[in-house]
Amino acid sequence: MVKKAKIILAEHLKKHFGFSTFKGNQESVIRHVLEGKNTFVLMPTGGGKSLCYQLPALMLDGTAIIISPLIALMKNQVDTMRNFMAEDGVAHFMNSSLNKAQIARVKEDILSGKTKLLYVAPESLTKEDNIQFLKQLTISFYAIDEAHCISEWGHDFRPEYRRIRPIISEIGEAPIMALTATATPKVQHDIQKNLGMLDAQVFKESFNRPNLYYEVRPKINAEKEIIKYIKNNEGKSGIIYCLSRRKVEELSQQLQVNGIKSLPYHAGMDAATRSGNQDKFLMEEADVIVATIAFGMGIDKPDVRYVIHYDIPKSLEGYYQETGRAGRDGGEGTCVAFYSFKDIQKLEKFMQGKPVAEQEIGKQLLLETVAYAESAVCRRKLLLHYFGEVYTEQNCETCDNCRHPKAQFEGEHYLVTALDAIAELQEKFKAEHVSNFLAGYADSAIKSYKHHRMEMFGVGDEKDARFWNMVLRQAMVAGLIQKEIENYGLLKITAKGREFLEEPYPVMLAEDHEYNEDEEDVGVNLAGKSSTVDDELFKILKDLRKKISKQKNLPPFVIFQDTSLEDMCIQYPINMNEMQNISGVGAGKAQRYGKEFVDIIKAYVEDKEIIRPQDMVVKSVINKSGLKVYIIQAIDRKIALEDICETKNLDIPDLLTEIEAIVNSGTKLNLDYYINQLLDEEHRKEIYDYFRKAETESINDALKTLGEEEYSEEDIRLIRVKFISEQGN
Repeated sequence: MVKKAKIILAEHLKKHFGFSTFKGNQESVIRHVLEGKNTFVLMPTGGGKSLCYQLPALMLDGTAIIISPLIALMKNQVDTMRNFMAEDGVAHFMNSSLNKAQIARVKEDILSGKTKLLYVAPESLTKEDNIQFLKQLTISFYAIDEAHCISEWGHDFRPEYRRIRPIISEIGEAPIMALTATATPKVQHDIQKNLGMLDAQVFKESFNRPNLYYEVRPKINAEKEIIKYIKNNEGKSGIIYCLSRRKVEELSQQLQVNGIKSLPYHAGMDAATRSGNQDKFLMEEADVIVATIAFGMGIDKPDVRYVIHYDIPKSLEGYYQETGRAGRDGGEGTCVAFYSFKDIQKLEKFMQGKPVAEQEIGKQLLLETVAYAESAVCRRKLLLHYFGEVYTEQNCETCDNCRHPKAQFEGEHYLVTALDAIAELQEKFKAEHVSNFLAGYADSAIKSYKHHRMEMFGVGDEKDARFWNMVLRQAMVAGLIQKEIENYGLLKITAKGREFLEEPYPVMLAEDHEYNEDEEDVGVNLAGKSSTVDDELFKILKDLRKKISKQKNLPPFVIFQDTSLEDMCIQYPINMNEMQNISGVGAGKAQRYGKEFVDIIKAYVEDKEIIRPQDMVVKSVINKSGLKVYIIQAIDRKIALEDICETKNLDIPDLLTEIEAIVNSGTKLNLDYYINQLLDEEHRKEIYDYFRKAETESINDALKTLGEEEYSEEDIRLIRVKFISEQGN
């Protein structure tokens, strides 16, 4: 009987989809759905989730209601189904993109019994006339796709998803199927609880994607490194994720001017342009899509060869799902994330003003992301642990931490101390609190619980809280502690952890990475090699700069910064147009100082018979989406910097970075109207005179010399801008 059922299923699979065999858990899932039972499917991207509801929908009487979050995703799924079927009416979607005539046609097909799959957005499901219409149907089952949207702990939470259960009850009961590619144990529990399907059979496949290579790099010269990587992988398809729409537009434009077939994709674009860009990427008319997280859900392009995160995502679930779009055909897939703690701080700032509960959830998810980025533990092991899966291999060989391991140290003593502290705090606190407690850092939370008066407070004060966070994280991966699911984040000692406390044994730990974000132009590229600066030419150019600085009685950095000289020693500009493409050199600066440098470089290139990396020259985008022009015009109109920040959604440090880039490229700006309100004449003069004699432009050096108590970093940066603008431009 079982054999016969298997044959029938295999026949339907071949008949409808042309496949001879099922993948992974597909057959077991489909059989469970056909038996009319609630089903929870956890299947990574590329695992074939769609078939799990498509095939049973075709086999069962009635219509399956597929609840899906994105219009683009629905269209993609419906088009795919229609390609397999003789009649278009077998699959339809109902959403806001349809006009009245189209909706009438859809309803006609459904009532006639043609339609086996109806895709509905959760917003459409809540409309009263749709509810009344659906009540007339025989519903085979409900499938909630991208079910992580239900959970506040999921990476793409949508409040309307939490209203699905009562609406299902109103329309009419039928088995429920929830499907997602990413769910931690916490999110999985939340989904099942909300849908009232705690009794559901859970089908969970391994989250391991062995063909993907994971790497995290410091966010230094990220745009330049991305361009070099793409040029080294010409013709391959890739996705680059950014958090803001503005950055998507900027980066896509920069790729285009560097000869890369790139298109932007974000929710702020009109629907026709957005779907047009998506189709061009699918049809290989574009190699690269630069996108916000809105891109990629359910998009079936199997040969994406790299996924780059220009900005670190808000959660590890988001990161896992986005990287999962690489190598879906089992082939090569490189996943690189650029990490800067400043980006994490920005994300925290965006959460301010939201409800406290939402802020707390967001903070916990961000901490997981920071842990992943900074940890020196195997990235595959960390990712799989996050999703409740144990990876037993010691070295995956396909992540940067395994290929370039950090030195390890004996950690038994630290683990025992950490577990003792958790027990002392009665397993009622999160990692941040435990770390501060161990390090002896009496913040407001420690004081409010009077934990600074406990005997164990500060028992590990020879190390900082960051170190103890690392110990706790590796204790978690080792299975000695875990985070409670219902009250997420509270650290609990596992049975294995209690055994370890009874009889400790040697455990090797690895210290976290420390990303030096103050470095500039270190020349690190995505292949892990250093861009070679021509040392001989660099010395020649430094000597020339020194000669010009003496002639003009200016510090050398006012002529060209070291970063610009280094770029000249990689790119070898031999005319004035090429000089303008050098980092930190604009038209004004090239015109003022560039000719002597170009002449020397040209003679050097000819003498040494150097083949120049012309294809690697990173061209700047003129006006950078209008932001630089806006800043110049606003300063001309004497608009306060705070008002510019508010208009352009920047903070002061970011705005100063833009202003510095403008001035360093040779454009003159007059910020006296703002500076004079901020600093008195004596303080202005003291900083200005410092830069007259300074050997470097370093802000840290200036603060040390002038006094950190007297001046802020913002003060120094503003006067440095004034000095370079007046003396160099």
